[in-house]
Amino acid sequence: MRNRIGVTLTELLVVIALISLLMGLLIPAVMSAREAGRRTVCQNNLRQLGQAALVFESQHGYFPSNGWGFRWIGEPDRGYGPQQPGGWIYHLLRYLDRNDLADLGHGQPPAQRAQALAQLMQISLEVLSCPTRGTRGLRPAHPATHPYNAWPVLYVARTDYAINEGDFIPDGGPGPPTLAQGDDPNFPWPDTSQVTGVSFLRSRVSLARVRDGATYTYLIGEKYVMSAHYDQNADPGYDQSPYCGVDLDLNRWTASPPRRDGNSLGERLFGSAHPQMCNFVFCDGHVQGISYEVDPEVHRRLGNRKDGQVLLPEG
Repeated sequence: MRNRIGVTLTELLVVIALISLLMGLLIPAVMSAREAGRRTVCQNNLRQLGQAALVFESQHGYFPSNGWGFRWIGEPDRGYGPQQPGGWIYHLLRYLDRNDLADLGHGQPPAQRAQALAQLMQISLEVLSCPTRGTRGLRPAHPATHPYNAWPVLYVARTDYAINEGDFIPDGGPGPPTLAQGDDPNFPWPDTSQVTGVSFLRSRVSLARVRDGATYTYLIGEKYVMSAHYDQNADPGYDQSPYCGVDLDLNRWTASPPRRDGNSLGERLFGSAHPQMCNFVFCDGHVQGISYEVDPEVHRRLGNRKDGQVLLPEG
């Protein structure tokens, strides 16, 4: 009698089926674990940004202002507040331990300062990048948004996070063409009297003016981006550097619910690349994920710092 060597076709098919079943169970679990890790990194980024903004507020008496307009980069010799053309991220550089970036161009004549600010536009910060979207690095700048006070560059760093401008969308624009015009008390700035968020054009919003409570008001959140344009400059909310003034790249509104990255425009929306929710840091510093299925009215009110209609957010 000879012992049979090998396996039958049926046995082989059973083994293959078992392996396929195990892989089908394992791969989603691995992908879910990886996404959970990326989401944690994203939340930590927001927590760091929120703490920097709160320290800034405690020292200056207001949350970081959001600059003059999208044709400006932060000016190293103009301090903070309404006289600073750069937006909220530029305001926070020193509070993120990046004095080296805040000092670029400091004390230099205009030509050298413009060169230094062009260099700044191309410096990517890890704290501004959500790993789920995975777009950290330089991306094409929109040719129509070259700043007044820096040399034009073809590629810029970007931010995946935006500050809360509330539920009312005011007029915007590039800002005054010169520093002198911006300093002129008669310059016709857009009306921001109806803005309900925490940072906007030349703002000075103190924590005390968050009348609905810091626990119930968004401070900074993830922003929606067209997934087809991650590596292009066709999304008007994802085509400039983080160091510019008030613009769709830096601020978002809560007039509509957050949305997961997709194929349609949504340059005024909060949102993210995460599958089920986007993350926010609130004005008290706590970080929370907000579902894409959140009640639109709840989301709107969480962006309005002063409407007197406090609602608890649902994750």
